[in-house]
Amino acid sequence: MPESTPPSALKALIEKPGANSTPFRDKSAFPGRMVTLRSACPENYSPDCPLMFTHHGVGRNGADYRDYWLNFAAEQGWLVIVPEFSEAEFPDQPWYNRGNLMNEEGSLNPPSQWTYQIDRLVFAALRDAGITRRTSYSLFGHSAGSQFVHRMLTLLGTDGVDAAAAANAGEYTLPLSDSDFPYGLRGLDVAPDRLAEYFAFPLIVMFGEEDVDNTTENFPSSEGAMRQGSTRVERAKFYFATAQAKAEGMGVPFNWQLVPVPGVDHDGNRMSAAAGPLLVGALKDR
Repeated sequence: MPESTPPSALKALIEKPGANSTPFRDKSAFPGRMVTLRSACPENYSPDCPLMFTHHGVGRNGADYRDYWLNFAAEQGWLVIVPEFSEAEFPDQPWYNRGNLMNEEGSLNPPSQWTYQIDRLVFAALRDAGITRRTSYSLFGHSAGSQFVHRMLTLLGTDGVDAAAAANAGEYTLPLSDSDFPYGLRGLDVAPDRLAEYFAFPLIVMFGEEDVDNTTENFPSSEGAMRQGSTRVERAKFYFATAQAKAEGMGVPFNWQLVPVPGVDHDGNRMSAAAGPLLVGALKDR
């Protein structure tokens, strides 16, 4: 087993138009663990195509999320890549949507070991392989993937990211220091400048207007999550309002959008379809 994936192996992601996949390993970040990269490659692919990373939900169904974006990739000429974190390699919430931020004793892991690093690692490898000449990329995440995306941006910053949409998260890491991760930033070294950068970034917070079922197995029902609202709709609004108030209190710009999607519940496919035009528009505005 190679310690890290050689750049040449990533050519499999552009082997043919449509659906492709290849394993990815990085010895510095996740030694001994493999992420499967799923790609939606446009027919008119070139290294100058816009690039987007999409993050799946708790089902770890990266192939499904890749397939959700196949038509978009073909129509818009974007290369879409889904890093799939299997349950076997990255078990449970701590390793995926909570980013391997902390070890079992509750101490912070080195940032180089956070799974939130995956897009930066893959992007650097894609550039080394000549698969992309872009200097930045876009992001989308749904459900647990939405948790992944907004926490990544909060903790690692927005450098290299053009635009991002976070849809139907079940819980949020609020930009406040009055509670511990994953519900707040107490004990984490997130400087005011980093928060100001995050608030100025054009984040799109999305929710399906019908995503109100709080009885499902995967609906977060901890005390910290329930303080954010009784449904995913309420929690998205609460997250947005909390961030807006924090930005106003800091006296810094706030450039987020709160976007309801009518007639849609907790549906990764339909939320992906709604996110596509928003991200195209955001990229044009950059």
